[in-house]
Amino acid sequence: MALFSMGLDSLRDLFIDELRDLYDAESQITEALPKLIERSHYPQLKSALQEHFEVTRGQIRRLDGIFEGLGEKPTGETCKGMKGLIKEGDDMASRNGEPSVIDAAIISAAQRVEHYEMAGYGTVRTYADLLGETEYSNLLQQTLDEEKEADKTLTEIAKTINVQARAA
Repeated sequence: MALFSMGLDSLRDLFIDELRDLYDAESQITEALPKLIERSHYPQLKSALQEHFEVTRGQIRRLDGIFEGLGEKPTGETCKGMKGLIKEGDDMASRNGEPSVIDAAIISAAQRVEHYEMAGYGTVRTYADLLGETEYSNLLQQTLDEEKEADKTLTEIAKTINVQARAA
């Protein structure tokens, strides 16, 4: 729940609100990823998740810089959507079963998270463009590109994992 209720009287208000939501989402992801890394079996999946963990920490630093530039605090929103996606992923990864099937479930959960983030970053990047915040738009595009790359990597890994899971 939001620590305070900010009115949405302008696109800038919405921009900041959505950035806070993404900030919380990224923070939740940094808490959740270590468990997924630990539960995954396929070395390339572990490696991709570990790499994305580091990328996510950089994305939080990037958001910190945007908030600093805007003269705003990054906290105050809870990303309920991400909370639900992470809970689903955690539930799947916590189950017992065939390692390749568990890995396929982890990939599925991780890709849901990536798609949620891509939608969010695409939206705030567009808001930044409309607000004339070119520097922030470029930073947000960089994050969007990273999320797309993570999704692409997971898709490539899934091509192997899903075949293994089918054979299990």
